[in-house]
Amino acid sequence: MPKLKTNRSAAKRLRVTGSGKIKRNKAGKRHILTSKAKKRKRNLRRATLVHPGDAKRMARLLGM
Repeated sequence: MPKLKTNRSAAKRLRVTGSGKIKRNKAGKRHILTSKAKKRKRNLRRATLVHPGDAKRMARLLGM
């Protein structure tokens, strides 16, 4: 099987953890922030793991 090319847009958005899971940033913290609660914005700061159902597709985009 030929080598997979890394999808560059995915590579900029996703990171692989030490245990091999894929980490992503949460959406919804770009604009119209005044109408969002402080607690909501604070929780959007933290990164989270990609859902297991999507992880296989994301790994393929990253050339894993």
